[in-house]
Amino acid sequence: MLDEIVEKTQERLVEAKNNKSLDELKKEVSQMEISKDFPFKEALKDPEIAIIAEVKRASPSKGIICEDFDYVGIAKEYESAGASAISVLTEPYFFKGSNDYLKEISENVSIPILRKDFVIDEYMVWEAKLLGASAVLLIVSILDIVQLKKFLDLAHDLGLSAIVETHDGDEIRTAMNVGAEIIGVNNRDLNDFSVDIDNSISLRRCVSDNIVFISESGIKTKEDVSKLKENNVDAVLIGETLMKSDDKKSLISELKNG
Repeated sequence: MLDEIVEKTQERLVEAKNNKSLDELKKEVSQMEISKDFPFKEALKDPEIAIIAEVKRASPSKGIICEDFDYVGIAKEYESAGASAISVLTEPYFFKGSNDYLKEISENVSIPILRKDFVIDEYMVWEAKLLGASAVLLIVSILDIVQLKKFLDLAHDLGLSAIVETHDGDEIRTAMNVGAEIIGVNNRDLNDFSVDIDNSISLRRCVSDNIVFISESGIKTKEDVSKLKENNVDAVLIGETLMKSDDKKSLISELKNG
């Protein structure tokens, strides 16, 4: 499945570059103010546990999660509920995301936003900045170490934070070797979609305390969040559970405060 997603992302890139060249994209970004305050990273320094609430219409394993997809309304609800940050899916084929979702949400909320996508080219980092993101996702399993370092440094140069996503100890070592300041552990195996939040707990000890540590995927209950918090996880990224809730505000309060 991951190979298919990357293949489709390559096709999207060709189309995007035909519509707007990298040089044109850079020129537009050069007109933007670039701050090195890194609001996304700062937002995750919650004394309790930070919640990154995800705006997600669908997933490869579950299909359509939300039929009535009022993405701006959902983002506003997350913000008013006290979410630390918002994650927005922009991958259109498997997750039914869109760059437009990110752009419109960034214009309507003030908390930091992660562009959740499969970054395989520097074009997508520049694009994330132009769309209004405060952070990008860099997945170790789809990038070689040269690409990972290049995209991480570029993100920081543009004032963007980067979650460097890992699945095992080897990938965590790679993330630390390139200077990751935020490391996420995806509890979902993207090849067979099995989920185990204990993956984050077992890998937490591999990451130094000065690096922000995020647990991603499969987090459903206040007990899950409490368990992760007890094991020094700094933040959790929650998508499907929130998207399916009819009362997102109450659920975020319950998850955050137990």
